[in-house]
Amino acid sequence: MKLDLELSLASMKTQLADYCAKKNIEDAIVVGIHTGGVWVAEQLMSSVPTNEPLATLDITFYRDDFTKAGLNPKVNQTLLPAIEDRHVILVDDVLMSGRTIRAAMNEIFDFGRPASITLAILYDLGQHELPIAADIVGEHLTLNPDQRVKLTGPQPMSVSLVDAQ
Repeated sequence: MKLDLELSLASMKTQLADYCAKKNIEDAIVVGIHTGGVWVAEQLMSSVPTNEPLATLDITFYRDDFTKAGLNPKVNQTLLPAIEDRHVILVDDVLMSGRTIRAAMNEIFDFGRPASITLAILYDLGQHELPIAADIVGEHLTLNPDQRVKLTGPQPMSVSLVDAQ
């Protein structure tokens, strides 16, 4: 299987612009989840009607497997503006179980209550363990159990399939 990163990003940009127009979303806050979600969000910023800079989220301390996995050796900074009653577009690279998105939403709500959260995902693997679905999807993938998606970047950003470890 060959992944076309540019095609998936172009699809997301079109979907996101249409979604914002349809829902009358203006001046949204685009939030990228570290690390791949930030890279994808940077690519999407031109498609979102906003004057806000890109916001970032590090969900390390919000993960439900934190006690099992331990501390990530590189914890990034969460940078969020005031989100009360604002539209948030949450961006990540891969949606697998949904646990990362649950953790991200928990952290967002610790900062306030947004008017809405729109989920934009580059690759949806369809292996959800939680009832979480993306509003914007670059591509739906069906992988073999021994495969994972690996996004590298940010410049140049590329994607590949790798063996699960």
